[in-house]
Amino acid sequence: MAITFLEYPKCSTCKKAKKWLKENNIEFTERHIVEDNPTKEELKEFYEKSGLTINKLFNTSGMMYRELNLKDKVKIASEDELLEILSTNGMLVKRPLLVLEDKVLVGFKEDQWKEILNK
Repeated sequence: MAITFLEYPKCSTCKKAKKWLKENNIEFTERHIVEDNPTKEELKEFYEKSGLTINKLFNTSGMMYRELNLKDKVKIASEDELLEILSTNGMLVKRPLLVLEDKVLVGFKEDQWKEILNK
């Protein structure tokens, strides 16, 4: 099973998640979420595979989210508009993202990752 780990290397949660993956001998491909920002099409796929609402893909605690005043926009914008906004900058996307064949995990919740990855 090919696993892609989208991260922002300075993010403490990403560091914790990566450490957990390595400790559990899970092979993965790293991808810098800012240098290699997900495309609108990829984000649509991630959103669909995550089973979450689209607003859960936003990094709501990030400075850029606040600077762009997205709090109200995410409530009224269409799915297409929100995917377009997310695709403009990786700092807007909640991280880490763990992309599996049939599922995408958003954020690091160790219990959820253990269950999904059978660890």
